[in-house]
Amino acid sequence: ELDDMGTDALPQQMPASAWLPTAKGEEGDFCLRSSDCAAGLCCARHFWSKICKPVLREGQVCTRHRRKGTHGLEIFQRCQCAEGLSCRLQREHSPADASRLHTCQRH
Repeated sequence: ELDDMGTDALPQQMPASAWLPTAKGEEGDFCLRSSDCAAGLCCARHFWSKICKPVLREGQVCTRHRRKGTHGLEIFQRCQCAEGLSCRLQREHSPADASRLHTCQRH
């Protein structure tokens, strides 16, 4: 009976471009890697999943890891500092006010 219907009745194979997501994830969308997120966002852990979060700007608090590999232990990861910025110890008004807080600062 299939021969009587011809090949027009058979489902056509869908091209890969039709089922791949076309838009990048926005802030709060689930992701697997940073390339899944829109510009200015990275993919970071939030509880036990990963979501698109904003890349940090100048003056924002950042996380500095003393040992390589400790980033994976956090349940609330922050993105890295934006290009041209680095995560450095925040400078206070006097050495006595020294804080352990790190912020994104210009190189």
